[in-house]
Amino acid sequence: MQDKKYPLLDTVNCPDDVKKMSAEQANALADEIREYLVDTVSVTGGHLASNLGVVELTLALHRVFDSPRDKIVWDVGHQSYVHKLLTGRRDRFATLRTSGGLSGFTKRDESEHDPFGAGHSSTSISAALGIAEAQRMKNGKNYTVAVVGDGAFTGGMIHEALNNCDEHSGLRLIVVINENEMSISKNIGSFAKSISKIRMRPGYFRTKAATRGFLKKIPLIGKPIVSLIVGLKKSLKNLLYGSNYFENLGLYYLGPVDGNDREAVENLLREAKKCGGSAVVHLKTKKGKGYAPAEADPDRFHSVAPKDSARVAGFSAEFGNIVCEMAAKDERICAITAAMSQGTGLTRFENEYAERFFDVGIAEEHAVTFAAGLAADGMRPVCAIYSTFLQRAYDNVLHDVALQRLPVLICIDRAGLNSGDGATHHGVFDVSFLSGIPSLKIYTPATYGALRRAMTEALALDAPAAIRYPCGTEDERVVKAFYMGSEDARIGIRTAFIEDDTDRMIIVHGRMASTALDVRNTLAEKGVSCGVILCEYIAPYSELAAEIMSLLPNGARVLIAEEEILQGGFAMNLADSLRTLGCTNKISIRAVENAFVTPNTSQSIFEATGVDKDSLVKILM
Repeated sequence: MQDKKYPLLDTVNCPDDVKKMSAEQANALADEIREYLVDTVSVTGGHLASNLGVVELTLALHRVFDSPRDKIVWDVGHQSYVHKLLTGRRDRFATLRTSGGLSGFTKRDESEHDPFGAGHSSTSISAALGIAEAQRMKNGKNYTVAVVGDGAFTGGMIHEALNNCDEHSGLRLIVVINENEMSISKNIGSFAKSISKIRMRPGYFRTKAATRGFLKKIPLIGKPIVSLIVGLKKSLKNLLYGSNYFENLGLYYLGPVDGNDREAVENLLREAKKCGGSAVVHLKTKKGKGYAPAEADPDRFHSVAPKDSARVAGFSAEFGNIVCEMAAKDERICAITAAMSQGTGLTRFENEYAERFFDVGIAEEHAVTFAAGLAADGMRPVCAIYSTFLQRAYDNVLHDVALQRLPVLICIDRAGLNSGDGATHHGVFDVSFLSGIPSLKIYTPATYGALRRAMTEALALDAPAAIRYPCGTEDERVVKAFYMGSEDARIGIRTAFIEDDTDRMIIVHGRMASTALDVRNTLAEKGVSCGVILCEYIAPYSELAAEIMSLLPNGARVLIAEEEILQGGFAMNLADSLRTLGCTNKISIRAVENAFVTPNTSQSIFEATGVDKDSLVKILM
């Protein structure tokens, strides 16, 4: 049955349905899509402002190109909601970012219209270039389009990929730049604006194509004349308003034009298809377009929480407050973020210590090596990065920080499993890839107090360190069980409910402390005593195992549990270290199996990975 509120959108089941629409219908559809996005994303949560800004762009893409034959690659994928609506996923859109539902990013096994999955920034042009080269080697005639936000240009991969693109390569590759915040091109001023207006007109493209075609047909001198005219044109443009970054790379450049003008975008895309090589189409869009609150505050509406879920200050905010307090006492402390100052809790630091705050853009590799440089000259850099993004800087942590034993503190936000964004954003790999790095101490606070003590100790080290903490708030039950009445300022291990006759032990770190308490209570109801050991640090494991050995009751069965991957992780490393020290207790381990977490509709992410309360109780019973 057709929804009276969205009569046009309800008729769209594939891109062909959009192609058949008149210009007036397409414009009306854009209005419906915006209203639909506001209505649905406000309930499910997700990236709102960025998708409101690309409505006309997405409509134009699907009216000009032939997906899935032509491949459309979205950078990050957070701007692909409209793309999903136009490619047969409207009926499932209400499941966005839920267990078993639609991903908040592009995903290859979700639709044939998603040729490349994403979730991290600055990968699109590399992937699109690979797809286009594959088409060339197969003699394919399909187009490949990479849609890139201007923010992604702060990531080095974009420029590495552009360096390998060539207008004259014969590839049918089109890079669409969606600029909604910062300027990239030097094409500014009245002359550039007038040129853009001329180039937006269909007659301009027809005349240009006809002239080029006529000249090329002149025997012997036709092609040289075309080359001469193109060269003179570029020289005149450079003389009048400067050269262009993309044209300097040898790419065919079109724009900039208003990316919220669907007809103008379609005209530019059709011209790009005719160029016969790699082309760049530059669009300027308004983030949050059509929804006044998002237009006024695009940062706030970049990502919205699900309906009725309150955003509360948690570990990120607490970290931000602590580092500000420490910076007030130590002028060597500086803070670094990779385009995530608000997400990592560093907004206050940015405001209070602007001269010691560095937002390096979406460039995690640079952030870590930049921190190493600061440390090499006596500073105490604190580098805050989400766990899922730290993966991109592994070599920099290993080679530039740890190898030189530089005192860089890496604060790892969103550690562990994270609902909503899916497999691309789970922070389950950092423990494994950091555990094998010599000289790196890894702290795992479960409370705000433990976070403060970890930061104090880590910043006093003359060596690298990492502190990992989850998204969310501390659990008062954990504070009460492990910290009430304790004034010990030393980072180590905390214990609860351990008696001489305890026959079960569970060892955890971080947020898993809450699950461990749930497990202990359930076992107690069954008449089984269970003690809990909470680790405030995990590496070095030999040191940790030595602390734990003296606390294990003889004969007690031990379960080491974590919400990170099994291979090379906390549970596996600690179990090996305990056995090396002669531990005779029976040890079981439970962690996320070495697979990407994709729960079905009936599961939480913890149930899907077997690290929920019921699964752990079964092991200990």
